[in-house]
Amino acid sequence: MASPSRAPSGRSDRSDRGAVTVEAALALGSLAVVTTLAVGALTAVGASIRCTDAARELARLAARGEPDRGRAVAARLAPRDAQITLTIRGDEATAEVAAAPVPAVPVRVSGRAVAVLEPGAVTPVPAAAAPAGPAPAGAPR
Repeated sequence: MASPSRAPSGRSDRSDRGAVTVEAALALGSLAVVTTLAVGALTAVGASIRCTDAARELARLAARGEPDRGRAVAARLAPRDAQITLTIRGDEATAEVAAAPVPAVPVRVSGRAVAVLEPGAVTPVPAAAAPAGPAPAGAPR
């Protein structure tokens, strides 16, 4: 007995025509999406490594007393349009570099590095961070 979906000659009905084409189109579309996501992930990992490298160099050079040179080197190493921040607090230099590796996707990667200031290293203190007026009584001088 022949199945109801097949014609007596063994060929499929006209309703099955094009099913393979649709399946192939869906498979190719899915493959394109997965490939795009994989390339985006690799781009994000590469940008994260570049941010970490830039932060490390900035912290190292700032600890040696060369923060301006560190910013220049970090700007070359960091991804395009990265935000570079250097904070000197006490005897530590903290550098943070953040970037959006794929502008169309709201994902940010960052790198952070901390270095201890070397003895004798002179780092400029921003005017806003400098104490204004005389030191309070009992404060270390």
